[in-house]
Amino acid sequence: MTTPKNFTALLNQVNLPLDWLGLRYVEEIVTTRSARDGYPEVNQRSRQRGVMVEVLVDGQFAYTATPNLQPSAIHRAIQQAYQQAKTAAHWRVFNFTPAARGKGKGHYRSPQQQPFDQLSAAELNHLLKDICHCLKVSDDIVQTRAFVQTVETTTQWLTSDGSQIEQQFYQVLTDMSATAQGAGVVQQRTDHGWLARCYQGGLEWLTADQLSDRARHIGEQAVELLSAQECPETTTTLVLAPDQMMLQIHESIGHPLELDRILGDERNYAGSSFIRLEDFGQRQYGSPLLNVTFDPTVAGELASYAFDDLGVAAERIYLIKEGRLLRGLGSLESQQRAGVLGVANARACSWNRPPIDRMANLNIEPGTQSFAEIIGNIESGVYMESNRSWSIDDYRLKFQFGCEYAKRIENGRLTRTLRNPNYRGTTPEFWHSLIAVGDASTFGIFGTPFCGKGEPNQAIRVGHASPVCAFANIQVFGGG
Repeated sequence: MTTPKNFTALLNQVNLPLDWLGLRYVEEIVTTRSARDGYPEVNQRSRQRGVMVEVLVDGQFAYTATPNLQPSAIHRAIQQAYQQAKTAAHWRVFNFTPAARGKGKGHYRSPQQQPFDQLSAAELNHLLKDICHCLKVSDDIVQTRAFVQTVETTTQWLTSDGSQIEQQFYQVLTDMSATAQGAGVVQQRTDHGWLARCYQGGLEWLTADQLSDRARHIGEQAVELLSAQECPETTTTLVLAPDQMMLQIHESIGHPLELDRILGDERNYAGSSFIRLEDFGQRQYGSPLLNVTFDPTVAGELASYAFDDLGVAAERIYLIKEGRLLRGLGSLESQQRAGVLGVANARACSWNRPPIDRMANLNIEPGTQSFAEIIGNIESGVYMESNRSWSIDDYRLKFQFGCEYAKRIENGRLTRTLRNPNYRGTTPEFWHSLIAVGDASTFGIFGTPFCGKGEPNQAIRVGHASPVCAFANIQVFGGG
């Protein structure tokens, strides 16, 4: 059986007229545990591994993949990819060169203070049971859930022109929720939105005392929402917490800036974008307070890495600076096609998927105002937390988002709790209405494992971080 350690010898044995050849090995171990109302619900562990073969022949890339690590199987996969590339080259739409791939060498390992094996399955199940107990703060709580997933991923990338990269990722995904019911009203509160607390690291993210305190707070807010007023329908100043800014960034900045989407690759499945190639370097995307970075270098954020899946070194880069659109979310491949600057964001969700343009860590940089200062400057408004629902059109232009929890802002103070808060807008007008950006004390880091894209589909893990932000003249409304 071939192992990643002897892939180099296998590369040297290939005798085909290839312009370029790459092997990407991926192994992933996922452990998932959940509890409902204190009882174990899911206890499972999965492991998968395989090799993606990429070749370049006559300006055309082609891919094959195999879970069989025998040298003969990988050689067959290389031969199949070669034949595919030779055939497809007659109808290629772009003449690629090896410059569409990086030439990286190096290692990366997620920071991890407590390895996953420090807690047994029984101890993790007991922790989830305790969280459910803490969530049930009263008889009004009719359902509790607790969830934890650990992911250990190893990748190795070797190419015919000398790239050699090994990366190890340790990821922890957690969630908890409480559902309250009373007087014909049902409300749910989660831990900053479904599976928003996702990070790189180890079991240090599962500190029992912190989880218990959060669980009690979530349960109390779920009960509080039962007697809260319905969010009013009005046009007002909207203040969004970092956990809701996560989705706002993802849907109305991240996806519209993907170069493959702008080039039309995603139109049949995931839609297109209102952004055009000529907008880069020219368009004022939002107010001068808007600064957005692509930053896979943040320690602990879910989508941190040293190299993307084309072997390009990752770095912190401004996509939007002082409101002006500078770069797209496009890999070397898309940059060659579009003639637009991009970033190291070619990513694949598994060994049997090719890398495509994806978000990684996409963050709004902090501003200068504290939370108290932002709220104190607002005479009338609404503050919202934690996404509950979302809808956005195929061009990433018109959107409507719902949140779990809100507070009325009156005369510079947070006052009444509001339930079923929603807001709507269009992407350009929304970001131009940005009037305040919180400082580092308001900054929150979150993530999601559910970013779907590509045919066949790829669900990938992304990170988002943001301070609290305020927007003027936004339509808000109620309704579950």
